[in-house]
Parts: sequence; C-alpha cells; structure tokens
Amino acid sequence: MIETILDFDKQLFLFLNGFHTPWLDAAMLFFSKSKVWIPLYAVIVFYLFRNFGLKGGIRFIALIVLSVSLSDFVTSGVMKPYFQRLRPCHDFSNEMTLVGNCGGKYGFVSSHAANSFALFYSIFKIFGKKHFGTYFILGWAIIVSYSRIYLGVHFPMDVFLGSTIGILISTFIFELNKSITK
Repeated sequence: MIETILDFDKQLFLFLNGFHTPWLDAAMLFFSKSKVWIPLYAVIVFYLFRNFGLKGGIRFIALIVLSVSLSDFVTSGVMKPYFQRLRPCHDFSNEMTLVGNCGGKYGFVSSHAANSFALFYSIFKIFGKKHFGTYFILGWAIIVSYSRIYLGVHFPMDVFLGSTIGILISTFIFELNKSITK
C-alpha cells in the first residue's frame, strides 16, 4: 500500500514538475524565496494595526508568528529528520527538472507549504472569508506551495501534508487563544 502511494506521488510529481518555461522558472524561484515575503508581512502588520489598534495588532501578530514558527519547527525540526524521505532532486534527479538549488537532503514535509498555509489560515481566522486579503494570501500560499514541486525540491505529498499541518497548527493556536481569552 505504501509503495503504491509513493509511486503515485512520484508519477504526479513528474507530471507537475514537467511544465517548464524560462519565464515560469524565474517566477517560481521568485515566489519560493523567503525574503520576497517581507513586503507581504509589512502589509499584513499595517492592516492588523489599522483594523485592531496597537493591542489587538500585537496580539494577532504574535498568534501569526507562533503559528508559522510552530509549523516550521514541526516540519523542519521534527518531521524531516524523523522520516528522512529524500527530496526528488536527491532521489531521481536524472528523471526530473531541477530549477535552482536542491536544498537539504530531506523534504517530507514542505516547510514552505506549512508556513504559507499557516499564514493563510491565520489571516482567515482573523479577517474571515469575506475579506479580499484572505483570498490573496490563499493564492500566494498555493503558488508558493506549487513552486516547490515545480522547482523539483518537493513531492506533491510533501506539499499537501505541509499545507495541512500549517492549517492544523494555525487552527490549534487560534482555538487555544480563543479558550484563553474568553
């Protein structure tokens, strides 16, 4: 059963990794870099203070930072060393396209996906589904997550489970906050 799932994951990876053009290579490298997120973070901080004042803004920033940090720790600090699943670029590089550097040895699960979806779900919990920013951040999280497959550094399962972990951790943090602040 596990072999069937892993084989499907590899075949899906090869399919999704196969759509390459020079302009898309550059775009996916751009979206995958963490420093690119800094202006997005600045806009989020601005909107949090504008909508919730100093105290509320600081509280929500702390919840977001906690959600993203815990997602990063669980994926990079716990899961990757525990499962030790090689990244596609370390596993079968002759069958796929690698854009940029391969990164660390292990890729299960994607920290980029976990962190970007933890950010998205935090924004969703704060602003709800009727706010444009929520959908913008969701689009951003999807692009960042797909970029990891496109670049050749993560399997689809790495990305899917990473995004799930980000959402679950963000849910846990915001529910814990709600129970504490009642």
